[in-house]
Amino acid sequence: MTNNQKVLQFVEESAALATPDKIVWIDGSQEQIEALRAEAVSTGEMIKLNQELLPDCYLHRTAVNDVARVEARTVICLPKEEDAGPTNIWKSPEEGYEMCKNIARGKMKGRTMYVIPYSMGVVGSAFSKIGIEVTDSIYVVLNMVIMTRVGKECLDALGENGDFVKGFHAKCDIDEENRWIMHFPQDNAIWSVNSGYGGNVLLGKKCFALRIASYLGRQEGWMAEHMLILGVKRPNGEKQYVAAAFPSACGKTNLAMLIPPKHFRDAGYEVECVGDDIAWIRVGEDGRLWAVNPENGFFGVAPGTNQKSNPNALAATRQGTIFTNVVHNLDNNTVWWEGLDKNPPEHAVDWKGNPWNGKTSDVKGAHPNSRFTAPAKNCPCISPEFNSKTGVPLSAIIFGGRRASTTPLCYQSRDWNHGVFVGSIMSSETTAAATGAVGVLRHDPMAMKPFIGYHVGDYFRHWIDMGKKVTNPPKIFNVNWFRQYEKGEFLWPGFGDNMRVLKWILDRCEDKVDAKETAIGYVPYAKDIDLTGLDYSVETLESILEVDKAKWAKEAEEIEGYYKNTIKDRIPKELWDSLETLKKNCAE
Repeated sequence: MTNNQKVLQFVEESAALATPDKIVWIDGSQEQIEALRAEAVSTGEMIKLNQELLPDCYLHRTAVNDVARVEARTVICLPKEEDAGPTNIWKSPEEGYEMCKNIARGKMKGRTMYVIPYSMGVVGSAFSKIGIEVTDSIYVVLNMVIMTRVGKECLDALGENGDFVKGFHAKCDIDEENRWIMHFPQDNAIWSVNSGYGGNVLLGKKCFALRIASYLGRQEGWMAEHMLILGVKRPNGEKQYVAAAFPSACGKTNLAMLIPPKHFRDAGYEVECVGDDIAWIRVGEDGRLWAVNPENGFFGVAPGTNQKSNPNALAATRQGTIFTNVVHNLDNNTVWWEGLDKNPPEHAVDWKGNPWNGKTSDVKGAHPNSRFTAPAKNCPCISPEFNSKTGVPLSAIIFGGRRASTTPLCYQSRDWNHGVFVGSIMSSETTAAATGAVGVLRHDPMAMKPFIGYHVGDYFRHWIDMGKKVTNPPKIFNVNWFRQYEKGEFLWPGFGDNMRVLKWILDRCEDKVDAKETAIGYVPYAKDIDLTGLDYSVETLESILEVDKAKWAKEAEEIEGYYKNTIKDRIPKELWDSLETLKKNCAE
């Protein structure tokens, strides 16, 4: 399929190490995909679901010890430990390669090694990057076909001498004590051993598209970010695009596929999803930042996804989807998960493969991190720009976290460098249900803490440097949908009503509305948030737009401690300056 000697050498070396019985190159053809599906069903690796209700959909179960990303065993292998930084686990490249090779040696004996040529981004785009993943898992092949652009055209784009990201995956023994996901940024290489779970083995996703790509972006002058991308179409037909970063459990996917309130829909507003998870961002010839979603599908969390919470995501799962670790409904050969509806099946099999009765069982049928891998083209609100080779121009970048108090519903940074500061201090509070303690801050700068492929301080510096390249930068905002009463009830309705805040943000980008200058930045006037059709008082809105200087003075102390004690060094002076400004503003 290729004359690229670098590719052929990588495949030969991988086969010599793992000793598979045979090698199959994935060409992306429908015939080959159907044959692989049939083989996976014949071995029990996948279950074919009801083809009338869920055409081309399948169910897969991972090992019970292999159900999520393993951050404690996810490693950045750079020559110097200090270059990996305080947010990463580090090993030297020599140690990393030796460990992985010793574990993987001979482990594909009796198995087939599949060679997957894939592209992150539209093939032929200036944004796109080619990867080659070798794997002994049909499940990985079929997921990568959904999540990326797979096939011979990727090899054609690579040519005879093109460079690519090398990905080696071997299931080995699914041994959690010897499970490693190793990244070698200087070599454009990823090794994953002893896992079969998507987040650890679909190497195009977080491994390539964020950890390796963030390192590449720094070297080449672009950005790889853990961000959704959405477009808002105004009644006059004009479109504006936003990228937004949120830590987990902060409504990222719901915002990416937001359905505006009826009042906005009737007026002609529409929201289009460009991407739900990852954005690659470059400076355009016009001095703006342009973004693409490098993925081709959604790898979403199933529990809680339903017709009310996210109908667009649910619709995306109705065809060509692989479900992982959900309930198998035996009555109609479909799937179910907690939060899908209020009618759990009585005759079913849980995610572990055990008989399960949803009416009587006191254990959950689907794993809390159960997943669906769905083609993005299925999403009813997918953007017409989804396959654009040039991407979309960003009017705004939004950061957000889960804070019960202190942080207002929305505020705008004063300028780019202050916006980088706002992103660097992103944090969410834990809940009693999750940790046994309320209000403990978890810092997650730019929602990238687990995904930066190098030192977090250098990552901040890259953001500052990118600002110098952009003559027409997007405005940067922070949102917090999670302000609470003392009893724990949320003060803002959230979900589709977040459109009301989004509209204010976009109006600010066009200088259509004024804002109140505060100690932390520019805050909306309550009168400029459209509450039409919402049973919600202006007084409550004003309360969650308030900036309490005393609380923010304490926040500044906490930020300073985080900078000094966690990140310690390499923080750009511009961020220290923003912190000093915050402290000064709160003292006035």
